[in-house]
Amino acid sequence: MAFHHAQYASSLNQSLAELNGDINVSFEFFPPATAEMETLLWNSIQRLQPLQPKFVSVTYGANSGVRDRTHGVIERIQKETSLVAAPHLTLVDASDEELLQLAKNYWNSGIRNIVALRGDLPEGSAKPTRFAADLVRLLRSVADFDISVAAYPEVHPEAANAQADLVNLKRKIDAGASRAITQFFFDIEAYLRFRDRCVAAGIDVEIVPGILPVTNFKQLKRFAGMTNVNLPGWLHQQFEGLDEDPSTRSLVGASVAIDMVKVLSREGVKDFHFYTLNRAELTYAICHILGVRPKAAP
Repeated sequence: MAFHHAQYASSLNQSLAELNGDINVSFEFFPPATAEMETLLWNSIQRLQPLQPKFVSVTYGANSGVRDRTHGVIERIQKETSLVAAPHLTLVDASDEELLQLAKNYWNSGIRNIVALRGDLPEGSAKPTRFAADLVRLLRSVADFDISVAAYPEVHPEAANAQADLVNLKRKIDAGASRAITQFFFDIEAYLRFRDRCVAAGIDVEIVPGILPVTNFKQLKRFAGMTNVNLPGWLHQQFEGLDEDPSTRSLVGASVAIDMVKVLSREGVKDFHFYTLNRAELTYAICHILGVRPKAAP
């Protein structure tokens, strides 16, 4: 049995070695709320820029102040870096007319990539009448954007069931989305089963796995509780006793994420989206393992 496991580990590593850099990555950031967080964000962007990601996305809140910070980050990425900026855009707290104008402004300023989401509903709000598929159609009516949408291998918390959630994803793809990016997950089998179900449902775009390198397990448990993500028992065990040990937590988080991308790449995944939480260290290390490295100067 030990020999079998050793062979499997060697096979995973050999598979990575044979990728020859044939991997696409993208990174997600969020707009900073303080000067210290802003410094952290731009240090991370500068660290990850040489990896030449397919795009970098910036999250977008319903609160107008957060929206302004998102626009500011996007504009600075456009002006000061070679990166392709992809702002998040949500339906929450914005009329169709406002969204149309914002989409036109983005297009006219050179933005070609957008992450289209319904958005989190404010507490106590009425049942939604507009959905992400509506936003995709609205964007398509403005220009030929490259549009990413969200997918949920473990089912959206508000979905009636897994089939209804899959039908909703197909609506978004049929409306014109270019790819789906999954919520973060740690159950690889759940992702692979979900990918198979997407194919069976006629969804023919890339289902890009969202990878969250863990540095703070308490924070992760809070995120998972809000998003219906299962945290396996083995994950709890690996982070047990490390609440006051951030250095070891980072090492454990890197190990977990690296194991995930090794298995996923062996299963044919060639696109990865990293939820960086505005930190570059773990994401950079994982990309290095995947063979995504700065290009040598000619």
